[in-house]
Amino acid sequence: MSKQLIEAIADMREQEALSLVREMVENDVDPTAILDSTREALDLVGQRFEEGIYFLPELMLAGEMMSQITEIIKPRLAEMPNIERHGKVLIGTVAGDIHDIGKNIVSFMLDVNGFEVIDLGVDVAPQKFVEAINTFQPQVVALSGFLTLSFDSMKNTVAAIQSTGLRDKVKIMIGGGQMNEDVNKYAGADGYGKDAVAGIALAKKWAGVK
Repeated sequence: MSKQLIEAIADMREQEALSLVREMVENDVDPTAILDSTREALDLVGQRFEEGIYFLPELMLAGEMMSQITEIIKPRLAEMPNIERHGKVLIGTVAGDIHDIGKNIVSFMLDVNGFEVIDLGVDVAPQKFVEAINTFQPQVVALSGFLTLSFDSMKNTVAAIQSTGLRDKVKIMIGGGQMNEDVNKYAGADGYGKDAVAGIALAKKWAGVK
């Protein structure tokens, strides 16, 4: 059924995907396993976008499907044993970029994995990250971006954090469509998460979670 769900999401068959998720929930499939399938599907959507097969409308539909799937499985996640919180993560899409599909998935998965998360949303100015670090005091700051114009925004955000004396207090990761290790170095961040799972692994490592 997981393979069917991945194909339904990746092929933009919205009603079929939602029906499969409901059936999986009714059959007591682990909600985190459902999330894993949606992540694989979104990887395929991202690949098709990069190849010019999909465009912005497909990305928006994929994001809408994720929102609906999240609502369906939330009650089951709430029934799972209380999760011990072991760190704080501040996340947001950097200035000039309004893509939030990947960010929303990472934010949700961080929460499921025991992190206290504040999501600043999209098109977040460097100063807003700085203000949130001061008030929230996270161990990890996650900068999300999909477009190449995000490279400079990420660099500017890291520089703003540095200029206010907060750089040594947080670990900064980047992630998103065009991001890679070269962008990580350019921005002056501490790590790059190639997907949501890699991002969670980085956050756990930096928070000392085994």
